[in-house]
Amino acid sequence: MKAKYDTTIQFSGLKSGKYEFEYVLDGGFFEGFENEELQDGNVVFAVNLEKKERLLMINFAWKGTVKSTCDRCLGELEVPVEGEQTLCVKFSDTETSEDENVVYLPEDAYQIDLSQWMYEFVAVSLPMQRVHPDGQCDPEMLKFISNENEDGSEGEERETQSGETDPRWDALKQLLEK
Repeated sequence: MKAKYDTTIQFSGLKSGKYEFEYVLDGGFFEGFENEELQDGNVVFAVNLEKKERLLMINFAWKGTVKSTCDRCLGELEVPVEGEQTLCVKFSDTETSEDENVVYLPEDAYQIDLSQWMYEFVAVSLPMQRVHPDGQCDPEMLKFISNENEDGSEGEERETQSGETDPRWDALKQLLEK
């Protein structure tokens, strides 16, 4: 990670009880992670920590927008994201968990950095398909991908400048006809 936001909670000095934290994550936060689809945004996290003697319960709630790429026209797109997630933190030097919502920290741990979880929560809250509303995609790109010929007529196959069809498409057509 390049940019480091202070998303670390030092729990060792806290008494048992409930605590609230708020984090505003912007483009600098998202740039620190190597994901081309998620590089900018503005997401507010409300984090509620409940500290018990040998356990931390951390509830995350987030809402905001992130910039991504439109799946249809490849233009920039603002995508709303929101969600809630709970993370259980237990203390043990030997135990491990296969549950993604349970984390084990060493007995002598005194703090926890939440940045990786926050990033992952935002990333998985993105919709599977991200497209502009109808009529807002880049018209030049739509024209390019719509298989429209230069004269405005729609053709079934793209031709090269010499007027021949691409032989790779011809080979695929032969496979489909069988």
